[in-house]
Amino acid sequence: MTPVVVVDASALAAVVFLEPEAGAVLARLEGRQLVAPTLLAYELTNTALSKLRRHPAHAAVVRAGLAGVASGDFAIYWSEVDFEAVLAVAEETQLTAYDAAYLWLARHLDADLVTLDAKLQRAFDRAR
Repeated sequence: MTPVVVVDASALAAVVFLEPEAGAVLARLEGRQLVAPTLLAYELTNTALSKLRRHPAHAAVVRAGLAGVASGDFAIYWSEVDFEAVLAVAEETQLTAYDAAYLWLARHLDADLVTLDAKLQRAFDRAR
């Protein structure tokens, strides 16, 4: 059975937009089944938009990275979340509802979480 890992937008963005942390993130994702809440697609799209606005010269890389996710290059299993449970996690941890969705999903699946967000990582570590 392939181990499951929940991946958040900060980690996947590093990979798809060729950021310096990409290698470290890829090492943590290798050989794992990636799972993410459906909101990841919107967060990545928003990240792409921000990158396009700040660095128009990198448009080809940004668009290619986002297209790769959309075409299934990462074989992500998209999951819905329990909104009430996510709200409870956000209240408990002082995370945003967005970040709480990743934490809730990792807890729900008893899976590891791959993130570059220090606050989210600390909340995940405390929850273990």
